[in-house]
Amino acid sequence: MSPAVVEILLRELAQGRGQTVGLVLRDVARSMVPVRPTTDLSKHLRATIEWIKRAQDATQSGGVAHGYLVACRPASRTRGWLAAYPETTGYIIPTVFDYAAAFGDADACRRAVAMADWELEVQMPSGAVRGGTVDQPATPAVFNTGQVIFGWVRAARETADERYLRAAERAGRFLVEHQDADGVWRRGLSQYAKAGPQTYNTRTAWALLELADATGDHAFREAGIRNVEAALARQLPNGWFGGNCLDNDEAPLTHTIAYAIRGILEAGHLLGSERYLVAARRAADAVRNKQRQDGSLAGRYDREWRPAVRWSCLTGNAQMAIIWLRLADVFDDGGYVGAAERSLQFLAGVQNLRARDGGVRGGVAGSFPIFGEYGRFEYLNWAAKFFIDGAMALQECQRASRPVAETKPGLTTNAAAAVGA
Repeated sequence: MSPAVVEILLRELAQGRGQTVGLVLRDVARSMVPVRPTTDLSKHLRATIEWIKRAQDATQSGGVAHGYLVACRPASRTRGWLAAYPETTGYIIPTVFDYAAAFGDADACRRAVAMADWELEVQMPSGAVRGGTVDQPATPAVFNTGQVIFGWVRAARETADERYLRAAERAGRFLVEHQDADGVWRRGLSQYAKAGPQTYNTRTAWALLELADATGDHAFREAGIRNVEAALARQLPNGWFGGNCLDNDEAPLTHTIAYAIRGILEAGHLLGSERYLVAARRAADAVRNKQRQDGSLAGRYDREWRPAVRWSCLTGNAQMAIIWLRLADVFDDGGYVGAAERSLQFLAGVQNLRARDGGVRGGVAGSFPIFGEYGRFEYLNWAAKFFIDGAMALQECQRASRPVAETKPGLTTNAAAAVGA
């Protein structure tokens, strides 16, 4: 435990707030014994969607709160629910539509539409989506723009409301106009991200390919392909990607590693490119080989796939579970399902379903233990999103007794299973 963490805990105790210390002790205790598997993820899935709903209600805007902070960070007096976050609200929209379809939750469907409407309200005049939360200065962000395209495209398919598709097209044009000829985005990057190539923007490329499918605009398709090609040029023979982190390219987060893999995987699926699929599989296999006995992954890996930290990035764990389930379907290889299940069991095992605090109960922390470097002392809305996606995909796989893909944007869970999407 670093001196900075100890300082935070001592301050919390001095101010009579013992919850944070209790959460830390809980995680430390759980890290010393094997996580007990659960035979049913349903209660965890329900608790997490209820957490998402509380995170949306907390903003009173339609957007979803960035997360729930249980301890003040240095130079900050903020705790509790944070401001609404356009980027992740955007890709939470398909998740909530999927949940609504799978479980007949009309309230979830209504909430997904409210999220999409809110995204229309906060879209910048350029078509871009802002970086950071809405209480921070509004500057354009390429990655964030790509993520909201997912939400608008899905909302357009679900509601037949052309406003969403028009907004997505404006966002897509912003991305095309700001992309360099080599496929890399160097302009219009978030002020909160490092400069230089960001390989994880393959997830933005995937969004453009989805937009191309929805609109028939080949400019979006070509921009997506250019970016994936640029990313593959930075992939080492062992599958690792250079230029692929928010802050440390030499030891990228499992979170951004998964972003990069997923973008390439879905691009390969949409374009029918075996080369893209094989490249994604190479990286995903390397990560699977590093899965710990308890199902967890290290929070960072260096270029030799050596763990660079001891703590686990819970978002990355959930994302990799989704990727392994997708690979199980794409390659008709059930061997990936076990790795996905172990990852999701680990996440369920460290989740708190009994806390009185609604910001903690059913949430998914940034790190395990909670004082890890990523999202320190915070329950993140995107960690919850990916856990929900992974749990629903695993449940569908188990019901069908065969590997299935995560729901493709634009299809309900049941429809996706019917067509084998």
